[in-house]
Parts: sequence; structure tokens; C-alpha cells
Amino acid sequence: MTMLGFLTPQTRNVKVFIQVFIPTTRHICSSANCQSEEYVRKFILENTEIAGQQSLTPQVKLRLFTPNCRFWRERPELWPFEDPYWAIYWPGGQALSRFLLDNPAVCRGKTVLDLGSGCGASAIAAKLSGATHVVANDIDTGMYAYESCVKPLCMWLDRCIKTHGTKVLIGDPGRAQFEEHGIRRLLHQLAEFELPKSVREENYGLTCSSVWCYRPEL
Repeated sequence: MTMLGFLTPQTRNVKVFIQVFIPTTRHICSSANCQSEEYVRKFILENTEIAGQQSLTPQVKLRLFTPNCRFWRERPELWPFEDPYWAIYWPGGQALSRFLLDNPAVCRGKTVLDLGSGCGASAIAAKLSGATHVVANDIDTGMYAYESCVKPLCMWLDRCIKTHGTKVLIGDPGRAQFEEHGIRRLLHQLAEFELPKSVREENYGLTCSSVWCYRPEL
């Protein structure tokens, strides 16, 4: 799942939310040399490949973790980082990215926060669609699995909506934990996309992915 907020120019509010409600990101590796940006960049280039052609947004090229990559076949304990959720183009992100590219007026001229950004595709789509400023943020594989995160997040979103008219969009393929979550009753469906065959096969047979608008007044 990925979520975007379309904000007014007061980007300070984005920074405040990240500082107050989102825990500090854990070190990407315990080894000292793994923490250098140069090492991480080199590792990503060597262990991912440019992909995305079989997604809902073939025009967006991404560096992803694929069956052609070395660590796809290696023993899990040899992987030096946390799970590479950032190197997978999740169905929720695909739907949201496709929606933004098809409806550029949604984010044109706006500041966009891509929360739970994963590989960053929705942030890229927002920029391609004319957003003036984009922040891609991701700290965890599934933020809606944690009630401690959801409550302050919704409170902050409610304030942004009331004060600045922020528009909040969510992409999700209908996973059980999303459908059963309390936030589901506050969402209005904007679009649904049929997933390409390869994406369905990679995601346990999920056939569609949707874009929702968060509307706390519902």
C-alpha cells in the first residue's frame, strides 16, 4: 500500500509530521562500510536491474529486485540489509502511479508527500505529472499493520484536510489487512485497475488494484 497527500506550499507540515510521528529509520546495515551512501548505491546497481515494463506504468523505469538478480537465488541470511521492500513495485503503488499519470491535474503545481513509497514510483509519477515538490518517505513494510502509527497519522491528516484542503489518496490491491481495517469505512474508491498477468502471478493471484480517497467525513 502507498499513500499520497497533496499539500499546499506549507511543506513545513510534512517535516513536522515525519519528525513527530514517524520513528527514526533504522541503520541499513550493521557494518560500518555498509552505512556509506557510496556503498549502498554500488550495491543497488549491482543487485537490481531496470524493470517495470510489465507493470501498469511501463513508461516509468525502476531499479527492481527480479529473478535475474543474484540475491533472488541466494540464501536469505546472506542478504546484508533488511527485506528489500523498496526494490519491489507493489500493486498498490502501481495503481496509484497509473492514476496520477492518467490524471495529472490531481497533483500539478502541488507539494506531494508519498508516504509508504516503497520503490518511489508514485513519487516519480507525481513529479512527471507536474508536482512542484515531492517528498518520498518509507520506513516500514506495512505501516497500517501498526495501530500505534495509524491513529496519529489519521489525526495529522485530518488537520491537514481541515486547514489546507489536503487531498489524500491510497493505493491498495484489496489485501485482507486493508479491507478489514477501520480506516476502510473512511475511503471513497476513485479507480480500479486490472493488474497485468506477470503482476498477478507475483502477488498470489491478486487481480486488481484500487485507488482510494481518504474522506474522514464519511
